[in-house]
This record gives sequence, C-alpha cells and structure tokens, in this order.
Amino acid sequence: MSDDAFLHELESDVKAELDPVSQQEDEWLGDPEDGQRYEVGLRSLLGAVEAVEDVEPPRPAASPWSHQLDSQYLNHIEAMDRPVGPAHYGRMFSGLDPLETDAAQMMREGDSGGICAAPGVSTVHGDGTEAAGWPFFGQLIAHDLTADRSPVTGGVAPEALHNARRPRLNLEMIYSDGPIGSPFLFDLADPAKFLLSPDGNDVPRNHQGVALIGDPRNDSHLFVLALHLALLRAHNRVVDLLRDRGVSDSAVFDEARLTLSWHYQWVVRHDFLPRLVGAALVDEIVTEGGRWFTPLPGQAFIPLEFSHAAFRYGHGQIRPTYRLVDGGPAVPLFPDLIGFGPLSADRRLDLAQIFDLPGRPPAQRGKRIDGRLAASLIGLPEQLTGAVDADAHRSLAVRDLLRGPITRLPSGEAVAREMGITPLSADEVAHVRPRGTPLWFYILKEAEHRGNGDRLGPVGARIVAEVLIGLLRADPTSYLSVEPNWQPSLPAAGPVFGLADLLALGDKRA
Repeated sequence: MSDDAFLHELESDVKAELDPVSQQEDEWLGDPEDGQRYEVGLRSLLGAVEAVEDVEPPRPAASPWSHQLDSQYLNHIEAMDRPVGPAHYGRMFSGLDPLETDAAQMMREGDSGGICAAPGVSTVHGDGTEAAGWPFFGQLIAHDLTADRSPVTGGVAPEALHNARRPRLNLEMIYSDGPIGSPFLFDLADPAKFLLSPDGNDVPRNHQGVALIGDPRNDSHLFVLALHLALLRAHNRVVDLLRDRGVSDSAVFDEARLTLSWHYQWVVRHDFLPRLVGAALVDEIVTEGGRWFTPLPGQAFIPLEFSHAAFRYGHGQIRPTYRLVDGGPAVPLFPDLIGFGPLSADRRLDLAQIFDLPGRPPAQRGKRIDGRLAASLIGLPEQLTGAVDADAHRSLAVRDLLRGPITRLPSGEAVAREMGITPLSADEVAHVRPRGTPLWFYILKEAEHRGNGDRLGPVGARIVAEVLIGLLRADPTSYLSVEPNWQPSLPAAGPVFGLADLLALGDKRA
C-alpha cells in the first residue's frame, strides 16, 4: 500500500470511529471522561493525518553520529504516534481453550508454604549464571511496553483490558510527552535535558517525596529506580555529545531521544534477548520472522500470553538478599529496598553490584529459576499492593497465578503442543493438574528443566523473543524498521555495544 493510500484509509477509519464515540461515553470502564479524551485524541489524529496528506515529510537521511532524522519528519512521526485511546491487548493462541482452574488452590500454591514459595532465605539450586540486575532490566522493558490497571481479583473482561502504554520499545516510560507535554520532567534552564535531584543522585521529587518521572512504577524499589536514573543521565550525556558535534539546540532533544532509543533497542536485541533465550533463536526470528506473532507495521499489540505469563519470568530470578556496595550488608528487596521516597545516602546502589561492568569484580548473580519466589515477594508490603481482600493477595506468586484465569490463558501444556513441543512431564511441573499447568508457572518450570534455570525453555523463549522482535519490526520508527543494518555509535568498552556501555553513559563518575 502506498503512503497516500495508507493515509487516506487511516483518515476514513478515524472519521468512522469518531461518529459513535461521542454517543458511547457511558460505556467506558473507569473514568467517565475517558470517552471525551478518546474523542479529543481522535480529532487530533485526524488533524495530523490531514496535515501529513497535504505535505509529505522528507525521508530520513543517515548521519555519521546516529540515524539523523529531519525535524519535520520527526514532528510528523510524533503527531502520528500519539495515543488516541487506550491500547488493547490481544492473543497469540486465540484458538486454544482457557485453562479451567480453582482460584482457592492457586492461592494456596502461591502463598507462604505453597509450592511457589522458596524455603527460608535460600534457593534450591543457588545462583544462576547471569548477573542479578538482568531481571530488573526486564522489568524496565515491561514498564516501557505495558501498564495494566486492572485489579488482581479480576472483574474486567479480557477483551476490555486497556494497556496504558503504546506497544513500542521507545522509552516512553522516561520521555512521556517530552519537554512540551511533560515539562516537569525537564530542566528549565536546559529543556533538552532531564531534571535530576540537586545532588544528581536521585530523580526529582515534589515536596512530599513523590518522584517526578514518566512512570511512577519505576520508583517502586531501588533497583528499577537506579536503572531509570541511569537512563536519564545517559540521555543528558548524549545531549552533551551531540552538541559537541554541532547539533543545534532546536534539534538536539529529538536527536538525543532517537539516539538513546535506538541504542536501547540494540541492547534488547543483542544483549538482553541472547542471554535470556539464546542467540540462535533471536537470529532465527530476526532473519525468518515469527511464527506466532507477526503484527503489521503500526498495528502492534501486546499478547496476554506475553504480558500476563511469559514476561513475568523475572520474578523467579529475584535473589533472597542483595548487597548495595562492596562489603555492605545483604538485605531483602522488600521491605528494605522499597521506593516511593527520597534516596538516603545509605541506600545508594553501586550498579557494579548487580551488573558485570568493565574493570570491576563480577556482580552478584540472579537466582536460578526453579518455580519458587523469594520470601520478600511472597509477602509484598502494602505500599505496593494497597489494601487487599485476602492476605494471599500480598503474594506476587498468587497474583501471577491468578492473572491466568482472569485473562483466560491456556495451559502451558496446550501452548507447547500447539508449538509442536513435547510438554513437561507431571514430575517436571512438580504437581499433578489434570487440566494442565498455569502458563506462568509452566514457563518457570520449563526454564528450570529445559533451560538449566539460567534461561527460558522453548515455549517461554519463543513467546518472549517473537513478541519483542515483532514489536521492533512493527514500529516504523525503530532501527530494525528504518535501518536494519544500523550499528551503535556511542562509546563501547568492547567490540559490541551492550547494556554495560549504556549504564556507563549514565555513570555520574564518568
């Protein structure tokens, strides 16, 4: 389809959508003003489409520093990219029947003393191979892609679930609406840069200690906050580097955002995914495409099998305790490292404790995946869960298990058979379930038995890799879509740019 034909079809679709929207405000779930906001968004999109139809933007042109985009082209991308309403979830395996489960049994299994609770502060198989920070980087990716506001106890039909995030790996969680739409995130004296705390060791906060950031979930605990802060610093460093190369003030923010976003996407493709699912599978999907998730450009969605099961694998990698600095005490993630308040000097994290950084000793390792969660996740603090109807709902394992029936996910065995993979045995899943195993728990046990506890097994790996690569391919602004052969241009300590290099950009000591 030509660009003109696509825009004409999009214009027709938006006009058709506008007609019933104004008559359906009473049908919206949650805030009754959502319908009005949706209509405003649709009319804004219609105006952007009509403007693009009148003036065709220039195509991007390569730059020695990064893939430099003409500012007019970037403006059109942003106009077309704004959300016109909540994004929806979808399914990879819509033909499979949902697993019928007993909620009471799931609550017993996921609560303290159940099969998902690790005994004491130890783990069955000890430390894994990868550094302890990688599941937190996975959490950052999840926050970039999804925001599900539905209650843990259900009550919302799966088809009505709304994703408050656009399904793109574009760092929306830090940039939000940029200096114009979210000015409180940026430095008034230099709006191209993010605002930091006065000493640069924390994110900015209001007088009540609430973080002024693009996604409040990134203040939920110390580790995800440290990664968020590192990305803010990295952006600011990229702004400096671009200015040194002569980029004008009018273009430097857009260039910095694009540069950081593409390097982040590169890290997901070349560093994060190979560690989690294996380089061979990543290369296969990049080269041959996905088998179960192949969204068209601009039509991406988040599959429930990914968001509510497979990409929750990282909960099984959380260690019982962590050191924040060399020689420091080992403390659990919760409640000791919970966020939602200013960082005190004794809670500062040396990222070399959870990531392998050049010139530093090896970091702590993540917990080996074995289907059990650390004690601090079985009894989450109320600051995270809010008021709950039952104490069991404070268990992250219970919450993960319940998301399966709430969203009507199939069993892990059914997905494996659909993929042509021999399912785990009853002994391997460690529990006899006549109807099948919840997909989330199945993926953890599959990682234990088919991935040696260090990486995902064939079902989990295929879901995660196909979705993340499929989302990059469906994003018309990603490096895989615009320039698949693009190479990172930011400084790297080794031959291949990786997460350690991205973190080094955000190192205050650099």
